[in-house]
Amino acid sequence: MQDDKNWNREEKRKTNDKQDIVFSKRVKAGKRTYFFDVRANLSNDYYVTITESKRKHDNIFVRHKLYLYKEDFNKFAEGLEEVVSYIKEELLPEFDYEKFDNRDEDDPGYPDSDIEQDEYPDDQVK
Repeated sequence: MQDDKNWNREEKRKTNDKQDIVFSKRVKAGKRTYFFDVRANLSNDYYVTITESKRKHDNIFVRHKLYLYKEDFNKFAEGLEEVVSYIKEELLPEFDYEKFDNRDEDDPGYPDSDIEQDEYPDDQVK
């Protein structure tokens, strides 16, 4: 019986990585695309992966992934809010952050808008 359980876990690990995604939010930001994915683990517990995907030359994608577990959600959110507020209020209070909120990322005036990314780049990942 134990062997069957281990086999099932091994088979689940071999399945497509996207199958454990419960919810996903994609944020395009110029040359970068961020994916915020809610995932389920083998014990049906949930965590978040934050992936930055950036296209380099010759259609090669570079990805960076951060895993965020439920016990760290509040601390992470507080830390992120604190550092973003510090930049907005102390370092760059005159910068108009909202000018990018409603702009089309494909607009030539949008920073780094020369590349479009629509999905996870499964091939050609460095």
